[in-house]
Amino acid sequence: MISSTSSSHASGSEPIWAVLGASGFIGSSLQAVLTRAGITVRFVKAPRLNAQSTDASGILAEAARLQDIRQDLAGELAGADVVINAAGLATPTGADSPVLRGANALLPVLVADAADAAGARRFIHLSSAAVQGHRPLLDETDQVEPFSAYSRSKALGEAALGARKPGRCPVTCLRATSVQGTERQTTASLVRIASTPLASVAGRGDAPSPVSSVDALCAFVLTAGRYEGTVPPVILQPWEGATVASVLTAAGGRKPLHLPAWLCRAGLAAGYLVSRLLGERLHGTLRRVEMMWFGQRQEPGWAEATGNVPEPSVERVLEAARREQH
Repeated sequence: MISSTSSSHASGSEPIWAVLGASGFIGSSLQAVLTRAGITVRFVKAPRLNAQSTDASGILAEAARLQDIRQDLAGELAGADVVINAAGLATPTGADSPVLRGANALLPVLVADAADAAGARRFIHLSSAAVQGHRPLLDETDQVEPFSAYSRSKALGEAALGARKPGRCPVTCLRATSVQGTERQTTASLVRIASTPLASVAGRGDAPSPVSSVDALCAFVLTAGRYEGTVPPVILQPWEGATVASVLTAAGGRKPLHLPAWLCRAGLAAGYLVSRLLGERLHGTLRRVEMMWFGQRQEPGWAEATGNVPEPSVERVLEAARREQH
C-alpha cells in the first residue's frame, strides 16, 4: 500500500487529512480544496476487497477476519487528524457483485476501524443519497429504500458502520446527492441530453432537484471535517436551490419541454416493470429520467441547523460543462 503527501506548505503545523480515493472524481476535487485551505493531504490507496455478505452482521464478520489489512491501513493513517473515505465504486447501472459490496460496504468498516486505531479525530465516509431511493423526501434518518445493486451496496455500508462497536473516532456518513462536475462523464451525458428535444420535465418544472456541484460537496466535507462540535452519524449534502427546469436550462442552454405529470408517471411505472423482468438492468437509467422529470425534495438537516450550508455552485458548474462540450 503506497501513501504520499501533497501540500503547498513546508511546515509541519498544518492539520493532516488522509483521503482514500484521491484519484477519483470527488477525491481529486477534494484534494485541491483541502490544499487551498492549508491542509496537508495524505493520499492513502484503498485496498481492493471482495465481500460475500449481504447484511451488516456479515460485513462486520468479514472485516474482523481482515486484521492484516486493518493494521496496514492504521499505519497509513497514523498522525492524520481527519480521515475521508472517497473511495468506492460509483456504478449506478452496475450489477451486484462481491467487488461492489467490497468497495462500498466492507471497505468503509475497515477504514473506520483503522482510523480509530490510528487515533484520528473524525472519520467521514462519503455515502450517497441513493440509499433512500424513491422516498419523496431525502433526510438524515436511517430510513433507506435502496432500489438497485449500487444503492443497496451503499446502504449496506451505512448499516455496517452503524452496527459496528463505536470507538473513540466518531463516524459520519455524508450522503452526497447527484454530484456534477466539468470532468465527470455523467455531467457530459446530462449536457448532451439537456441540449436536445429530449430534455423535459414533469408539469411546471419547479420541483426541487438534488442535482448538486462537486464544489459545494467538497466545501461541505471541509466544513464537516473542521467542525469542532458533534457531527451526526448521517448528514445530507444540502440542497443548492436548483429545480428540475433550472438544471436542464443551465446544462443545455435551452428551456426544457413540459410534459403532463401523469404521462411521466405512467411511463416510469412501465419502465420499472420491464426493468424488474430484466433483473433491474434498466433501474439506473430510469432513475436518472425520474430525477430529470420529478426531482426529489430534501429536508433541511445538520448543515442548515448549524449555518454550514456551502455556497450554491451547481448552475455555474453545469454552464461551464456546457461551454466545454460545445
